[in-house]
Amino acid sequence: MRLVVPLILLVMIAPIVVVIVLSFSSAGYLTFPPPAFGVRWYQAYLGSRDWLAATALSIEVAIAVVVLATVLGTLAAMGLARLPAMARLLAAGLILSPLIMPVIIVAIGLYYAFARFGLVGTPLGLVLAHTCLAVPFVVTSVGASLARLDRRLEMASLGLGATPLGTFRQVTLPLILPGVLVGALFAFITSFDELVVALFLSGADAVTLPRRMWEDLRYALDPTIAAVSTLTIAVTVPPLLWAHWSRRRSG
Repeated sequence: MRLVVPLILLVMIAPIVVVIVLSFSSAGYLTFPPPAFGVRWYQAYLGSRDWLAATALSIEVAIAVVVLATVLGTLAAMGLARLPAMARLLAAGLILSPLIMPVIIVAIGLYYAFARFGLVGTPLGLVLAHTCLAVPFVVTSVGASLARLDRRLEMASLGLGATPLGTFRQVTLPLILPGVLVGALFAFITSFDELVVALFLSGADAVTLPRRMWEDLRYALDPTIAAVSTLTIAVTVPPLLWAHWSRRRSG
């Protein structure tokens, strides 16, 4: 057993290490091991208007998704916690369905629904679609924090004359804040890294970074894609480690 776990970790990490090494290659094509090392492809990324525009759009969409998904997911989690058991089960199944359904099915459904309202190929369409995918992560994270919340604290606050809004702001929110922050973080990562829905909804005028990477893999396949992948890893891994640490600490 002591050998199995390191072997599994090695199999999972090895491709990432290869991509990071390739991002510093001086060759004009993907070859491993690289003949020499340099930052040529990072400079190519930073000097490309298309790459930077796709990155900016992904960040803007992800920030909007964080706001919407965090607010809606927190309210949904609080509503679920106060429903009867049977109603909670049905409502949770509906809210969490984007996690259960294959993402390609979700993408097709969103495409046909958004096409009627002219949202395909617009940043707004991407924000709404990614919010649908991100809300379940916020609900599960906040729901876990609410499950550990002592409801007597809320009742005491209300009994002392606080309004429901004041109780939420002064009692409930501070206690569930770690779950809210972790949910917001996963909402950002879900939107920033999402590809399948973006392929259906981004069109020609709203190209996100994952879609730009996918197109580069199909048509160009130079080490720029490795440099962009390395930068994406550098952006997403530290927040994930922080989220894991926060969950363990709050637990």
